[in-house]
Amino acid sequence: MTTDVAAYMEALGQAARGAAPAMARATTGAKNKALGATAELLRARSGEIREANERDVAAARAGGLDEALVDRLILTPERIEQMARGLLEIAALPDPVGEITGLAMRPSGIQVGRMRVPLGVIGIIYESRPNVTADAAGLCLKSGNAAILRGGSEALHSNAVIGRCVKDGLAAAGLPPAALGLVETADRAAVTALLRMDRFVDLVIPRGGKGLVALVAAEARMPVLKHLHGVCHVYLDDDADAAKALAVAVNAKTQRYGTCNTMETLLIAERRADELLPPLARAYREHGVELRGCPKTRDRVAGMTAATEEDWETEYLAPILAIRVVAGLDEAIAHIGRYGSHHTDAIVTENWTHAQRFLREVDSSSVMVNASTRFADGFEYGLGAEIGISTDKLHARGPVGLEGLTSQKFVVWGDGHIRQ
Repeated sequence: MTTDVAAYMEALGQAARGAAPAMARATTGAKNKALGATAELLRARSGEIREANERDVAAARAGGLDEALVDRLILTPERIEQMARGLLEIAALPDPVGEITGLAMRPSGIQVGRMRVPLGVIGIIYESRPNVTADAAGLCLKSGNAAILRGGSEALHSNAVIGRCVKDGLAAAGLPPAALGLVETADRAAVTALLRMDRFVDLVIPRGGKGLVALVAAEARMPVLKHLHGVCHVYLDDDADAAKALAVAVNAKTQRYGTCNTMETLLIAERRADELLPPLARAYREHGVELRGCPKTRDRVAGMTAATEEDWETEYLAPILAIRVVAGLDEAIAHIGRYGSHHTDAIVTENWTHAQRFLREVDSSSVMVNASTRFADGFEYGLGAEIGISTDKLHARGPVGLEGLTSQKFVVWGDGHIRQ
């Protein structure tokens, strides 16, 4: 590898762009063969992967990396097997490339439809988890794209071995190994260079903390598929069923704390607050959740911390919950519009009209009725694996699976037709 990072990244970009046409025309069988071969290589080279991973883990601990982040870095035999199974699951998914939809005859006699096609070259910048290398490469491969992956410096050695497995898997299927460009330098200048390579990269996807996502969104010269944070809400409506309200509100917060689709603010209609708040407060405290409430909430639940303006817009990713009593549906929608992050929001109600208003008026990538926000991911939506969540409005929105890594172009069928 050249020590000139700009030249190194330029070479990766050129190679990926050169490989993109071969990936776009690759058959489903060839892509699935590459995924299967990569899965087998991950299993066969498990010892090599673990040896490289041990070097990364030792360096991370020596550098003082938080133990929770170290845990995300560790690759056990079980986690390596999960990577292999994940690639086989991607292989089993329907191939979106080449699908033609909406084909219709026009008055002129031509037929017009849309064909789903790969984007070209996708850049992905991510942190910590080396399993993302296999997941991201697999999704890009199956959707007919070339990829340039830049993982965290703490997983440099692990990612390199996993990346070689992918490249060898591509070669085994007769596909160009250059379709995976793995950035094998920890130099941060590589990220800056990647974000300026709009000649080669069609889309960039950041996967990591808010700081990384904000950096990529600010500096990228190509489109970015992203969400900055997940300030998700559950609103318990005037006409909520009490049992459903308690089940959804508790699950949305406590099923897992550190995910982007975990509820961070609970909104309760004032007419139901006396009934629902006490049992909810007991349930949250049994789970060790710290509660921060508005004055009306604290009037009903003793010993609660006062919520500040900052609490309404904070993604805690921790056992902390902000609670606000609102006058009704209008105030709930207004609160979400002001403080939400356009990720996932839910209403619990038996009122069809209220449910329909919530679905129409809440401007988020996932909007739910009588269901926990924790369902907002690709697997639960039937997409299989996902590359991430998008809160943007163009191209893809919500959990992004294979289809989200493609675009559509118009196709026209004629039989010598000319325009009069």
